[in-house]
Amino acid sequence: MTGAKPKTKSKTIKSGGLGQLLIPLTALAILVLFNLIRDPAFFSIEMATNNSGNSVLSGNLISIIDSASALAIISMGMTLVTAACGGQDISVGAVGAIAGSFFVKVIKAGDTITAGSVILGMLACILATIAFMLFNGTLVAYFRIQPMIATLILFSCGRSIAYWINGSATPQLNSPIIQAMGMTIPGIPIPTPIFAVALVGLILWLVFRFTNLRLYTQSVGINQGAARLNGINPPAVKLLSFALLGVCVAVAAVIGVSRLGQLNHKTLLVDIEMDAILAVAIGGNNLGGGKFRLVGSVLGAYIIQMLTTTLYAMNVAPVNVKAYKAIVIIIIVVAGSPVIKSRLTAMVNRFRAGRVAAAGKGAE
Repeated sequence: MTGAKPKTKSKTIKSGGLGQLLIPLTALAILVLFNLIRDPAFFSIEMATNNSGNSVLSGNLISIIDSASALAIISMGMTLVTAACGGQDISVGAVGAIAGSFFVKVIKAGDTITAGSVILGMLACILATIAFMLFNGTLVAYFRIQPMIATLILFSCGRSIAYWINGSATPQLNSPIIQAMGMTIPGIPIPTPIFAVALVGLILWLVFRFTNLRLYTQSVGINQGAARLNGINPPAVKLLSFALLGVCVAVAAVIGVSRLGQLNHKTLLVDIEMDAILAVAIGGNNLGGGKFRLVGSVLGAYIIQMLTTTLYAMNVAPVNVKAYKAIVIIIIVVAGSPVIKSRLTAMVNRFRAGRVAAAGKGAE
């Protein structure tokens, strides 16, 4: 007489959660390990004195986190648009130039740059950017134009609009307030843009924590017909995602202008839209819409910047950096693709099922 078979439960890998962050965390771990082997001092941090005579933290790690600030902020907004609309906004760089032009136009209206003029400039910059992003959102939400096509309009003419606002000049912003916003606040050794990333992330976390925006965004991205039947207004959710992206673009533009201490509409946030889309993809988010994790997109931004810094540290010629980045990013994106994920999941589940079956036979 054989004993009764023990009850067992097969485990499967669930999509989302920590599983969604597997690819970016693995990529980040590989980059960290590679740099530690190549140069153990790569992540060393020390105190240094900047051009203003202030003591600041210095090192590759600080440089990576600081330099990726604008990209990390825009990636958070891009994630929301991707999740709700199933497409990406390729105009963020050009709209960022417009945002920077509005910011500079307002703060340069007076004889001197004051805290009041900076606050007013930021408000004008945010409102103007939201307005332009709502134009994109209207084309997507109400005219049902694919996001990449709808945003191609401002991608093409955005920098020309920025030129009309401020002309061909590159206004200099010689102000300790602007310097503190782009670099460090006297007495605080951490670069100010890092605090901006944390603030934007905290605001979005609070929005998701105390509202149903995350649920509505994911529902619209997965199936907007079903979302509508459940009382959700898909066009409104899409417009809100574009508006939040506008806020992110405005903040990133102010960081870019403040860091350089001048406005150059031709170079401000140039090509950042492609890196933002890559950051969203590397972060494990579905580019077709639906479930998302902002943490993954932020990690994707830091991975891109760490890869760039690593290549420069290896004395790779600037003209070749993009080619090497493309190779590595292709590997990361393919590894995180739905096909590879489903096959890996199936393999792991079969392995676990085999172990459960073997355990059941052993208990007979």
